[in-house]
Amino acid sequence: MPDTIRLDAADTVVTAIRALEAGHPVEDTATTGLIPSGHKIATRAHRSGEPIRKYAQIIGYAATDIAPGDHVHTHNVEFRNTDADYEFGTDLRPVAPASGDTFMGYQRENGKVGTRNYIAIVTSVNCSATAARQIAAHFTAERLAAYPNVDGVVAFVHGTGCGMAGDGEGFEALQRVMWGYAKHPNHAGVLMVGLGCEMNQIDWLLDAYGLKQGPLFQTMNIQNVAGLRRTIEMGIAKVEAMLPLANAATRTPCPASALKVALQCGGSDAWSGITANPALGYACDLLVAQGGTGVLAETPEIYGAEHLLTRRAATPEVGEKLVSLIRWWEDYTARNRGSMDNNPSPGNKAGGLTTILEKSLGAAAKGGTTPLTGVYKYAEEVRATGFTFMDSPGYDPASVTGQIAGGCNLVCFTTGRGSAFGSKPAPTIKVATNTEMFTRMTEDMDVNAGEMLTGGVTLEEKGRELYDLFLRVASGEMSKSEAQGLGDYEFVPWQIGATM
Repeated sequence: MPDTIRLDAADTVVTAIRALEAGHPVEDTATTGLIPSGHKIATRAHRSGEPIRKYAQIIGYAATDIAPGDHVHTHNVEFRNTDADYEFGTDLRPVAPASGDTFMGYQRENGKVGTRNYIAIVTSVNCSATAARQIAAHFTAERLAAYPNVDGVVAFVHGTGCGMAGDGEGFEALQRVMWGYAKHPNHAGVLMVGLGCEMNQIDWLLDAYGLKQGPLFQTMNIQNVAGLRRTIEMGIAKVEAMLPLANAATRTPCPASALKVALQCGGSDAWSGITANPALGYACDLLVAQGGTGVLAETPEIYGAEHLLTRRAATPEVGEKLVSLIRWWEDYTARNRGSMDNNPSPGNKAGGLTTILEKSLGAAAKGGTTPLTGVYKYAEEVRATGFTFMDSPGYDPASVTGQIAGGCNLVCFTTGRGSAFGSKPAPTIKVATNTEMFTRMTEDMDVNAGEMLTGGVTLEEKGRELYDLFLRVASGEMSKSEAQGLGDYEFVPWQIGATM
């Protein structure tokens, strides 16, 4: 097994596969100091200000002169905002023909397909969070034993809904999240719980989206019901009435085209863009070939790689929408006195990632190679099939909340440092980027993409393994995060705008 990996002949750095001592031979040079595993080594001299390349792309600029064999990281690399000349539709690759794959899902009346069968308690405001949690808590495993087709009763609560403007980006995003969860195919029934005087009025949502109350969709406000205790009692009664109806749903064969998978990463390291993310990208290509949909998100984490995605835009309009998101984020961070390079996190940097440009080039690999067919606002319903993109922050819970609201019925989450994340109602599959972390956190990780480095497994083999797991988990097999009960506290709508 080699000690380093070179990703492209044009790269000016290589990555250490294991920790290397000073003086260790590396290509035509030798290390000038200790190099941690996953970190970069210069293979040629860089003068101060000269670009540093990995993935055949610029990941930063030398902050000082860098000698061959030097450790290349935050101490000698500087970040600069991107200044790309965007091309649209210049890298459109044909999609492979479908082979008619299926999974066992829940066919809903509106034509959507669920991979799980929950009853959801959705709150409009933080003030109704306790009521929602206590309603859901009543439905223990013992009480649900009589309803084997119901996966659970889940409270989706958040810390906003009031003290905000009644229009604009923040309000509209929250309304889209509520609508998306109210209509999600993984929910057999929904109870919406509000306070009554909040800015985010449930009735406004019903009017805006044409939602109609019925046996499996109910609403209530604490103030109208006359208090917390009575609200909890009434909420329990409403859910009890839904349970027999929800339990009547059964799994039937459904086409793989009905799968909409959130492509997500968190706790990334240098191996994310080399093992797990490309494997997920290959799995995404297999899904798209079936007519399914992959939804990439985390706009700050494609920054510096967006020019590669615009080349895959199916139309110029799709590409322009992506560029407009990048410009919005540059303005958003600037007016809040931040930087796009505030991401990567300290953990990402410890794992070998130096700048957001490097992180983004690896993160974008989750989207595979097929055409980019649509770009969506945060929590907007994803209507296009194929490979798509949704605007979101890089904060994993907020990003996944938006993807699920957009209709994702499955989540695939790659991680290098080890992320304890799960989601409801769409289950999360976790992919480790390296064998060491997979072994240490085997109870949390579903797939070890580190075998691509340490076990001789090919990209195609690992991507196929992931795709096959999509179908099994969609059919009811529990992912490891799901089995541990994760997902009750990961509902985090993105708060945009001022809190008043």
